[in-house]
Amino acid sequence: MSFSPTFDSVSQHQVPEWFHNAKLGIFIHWGLYSVPAFAPNAGELSEILASSDWAKWFANNPYAEWYMNSYRTDGSPTQDYHRAKYGPRFNYAEFGPLFNAAVAQWDPGVWARLFKQVNARYVVLTTKHHDGFLLWPSQTPNPFIRNYHATRDLVGELGEAVRGEGMRMAYYYSGGIDWTFNPQLVRHISDLALAVPQRPDYVEYANAHWRELIDRYQTAILWNDIAYPRDTNLNELFAEYYNKMPDGLVNNRFTQKFQLGQDGIVSDNHYDFDTPEYATFSEIRAKKWESCRGIGASFGYNAQEGPEQYQSVENLVRSLIDIVSKNGNLLLNVGPMADGTIPALQLERLLGLGQWLDVNGDAIFDTRPWQVAEGKTDSDIDVRFTQKGDTLYATLLDTPPTQFIINDLRASEGTTIQLLGQGPVAWRQREEGIFVELTAPLPTSHAHSFQIIPSPQWMM
Repeated sequence: MSFSPTFDSVSQHQVPEWFHNAKLGIFIHWGLYSVPAFAPNAGELSEILASSDWAKWFANNPYAEWYMNSYRTDGSPTQDYHRAKYGPRFNYAEFGPLFNAAVAQWDPGVWARLFKQVNARYVVLTTKHHDGFLLWPSQTPNPFIRNYHATRDLVGELGEAVRGEGMRMAYYYSGGIDWTFNPQLVRHISDLALAVPQRPDYVEYANAHWRELIDRYQTAILWNDIAYPRDTNLNELFAEYYNKMPDGLVNNRFTQKFQLGQDGIVSDNHYDFDTPEYATFSEIRAKKWESCRGIGASFGYNAQEGPEQYQSVENLVRSLIDIVSKNGNLLLNVGPMADGTIPALQLERLLGLGQWLDVNGDAIFDTRPWQVAEGKTDSDIDVRFTQKGDTLYATLLDTPPTQFIINDLRASEGTTIQLLGQGPVAWRQREEGIFVELTAPLPTSHAHSFQIIPSPQWMM
């Protein structure tokens, strides 16, 4: 399909099958903020959304990648840390040479092999965060700070390594905030609209970078953040992108009329999928979505975080299952140290998730939501459903006893049920649902997936 630079045309674009099938992506926040690697442990975003105390959030921002904003906020823990560690005259841009020295020994192949081992299908790298520092030597350099970019082509090197392992490579770009063009301090959610650079030279700058990420690096997604300048014909950019990469996607953060809704910033332009942060939902969502979250409360590496702030493997596994059952993908973030080392606790969580998927991946990858997402067993264990053709997967979010009922399912004679990783199990139909009988107790696991062929009926 050929796209024209109009909303009516680009809105005909369909979410490609690879993204529906992918389910798990790796997000990477890596940049100058990885050098100080500091943010206070103030809780996850969901806690702030519940209270709406945005002034408290920005003064105690647990996102380490917001360091440039936080250290300029009077009285903030980050400002106190910065002055004590680096001195009051140390400018943020001075982290640039430190970062470039640190990344000299980074091996992109190590990351790519790890992400493949975790069973991720795609990777999204932050090419420019709100601080404006570029992770590649762009043909359109920053006009205000000399050499304000990575000396290595981190964008291109990682893309080559990731594609070499058979995964898709996509790029994040902060189009909505760049403090080198607009130093607006963000103290409240309302300040975000004021922080979006609207000047003509920034419009040209951001558009040039997106076209570079499309033409030079073939980004699988236009993963923009916060918003975008008003004086940009985004339909033109989107049509150009889709005509070059028909199986590409555009996220929902290209809004040009800044509005905040229940799920985050509301887009007034075309988009293919939603991107709520640290989000879960109770029902299947018709629009494709992608929940992005850190393993801890921060996206960028925060050396202050420990086991108390990090999600357990159990929680990550169950979160992925829940998200996929409701038409979502999980974009799970890693925050590397400045030299590219992935911290041990993050590595442990990633490998644990990957090991679970080694056994149970059939219940996750290439599936679609079923008639309903949620169910229960007779012992009150939560169940999540996914389907693949005429196969239903019922994934129990705990270890069941040797005899249990999956409530409200009715299977036909000749149906086969298998426990992924083990083999067939005995079953019979009861009035309440499908009665499963195991020959031996199951090993403790974060979740157990049962394959049911053909798909049973939902009795509710």
